[in-house]
Amino acid sequence: MAGQNATTPRWLNPAEMKAWRRYIIASRRLIEALEYDLAAHELSMPDYEVLAQLSDAPGRRMRMSELAEVAMLSRSRLSHRIKVMEKAGWVKREACTEDKRGFFAVMTTQGWKAIVAAAPDHVESVRSRFIDHLSQNDQRVLSEIFNRVTQSLKESPLED
Repeated sequence: MAGQNATTPRWLNPAEMKAWRRYIIASRRLIEALEYDLAAHELSMPDYEVLAQLSDAPGRRMRMSELAEVAMLSRSRLSHRIKVMEKAGWVKREACTEDKRGFFAVMTTQGWKAIVAAAPDHVESVRSRFIDHLSQNDQRVLSEIFNRVTQSLKESPLED
């Protein structure tokens, strides 16, 4: 987006800057803490998200393109993660019979065991590091805020 707007930038005022900086710092520290907590299970956040999505999918399988979207990974990043996860024995790729170019990511028994082992600790980590610091109203407001931000971002998607 830089360079596309020839007008003067709309600089952040002090209150906007404070909100932005606190969000960035908290979100980065939160992800770092959640990553640290998952390391005990030899999983990264993207690994966990892929396994969580697959564990909820019918037959524990999803098309790679759909998985990339719901796991919030670019297709190239997902492809790399799947290669790593295949080596760990958590997933396997299967060709799509209807679409010769498409592939499914399929959770293995080992992948199921990994998510079942990690999930209780991960949920406790999310709860103690995030949810427990929010009132029910905070949760509702954050949900509404981030839904608006997500919808806005979906209206002008990034290139893959």
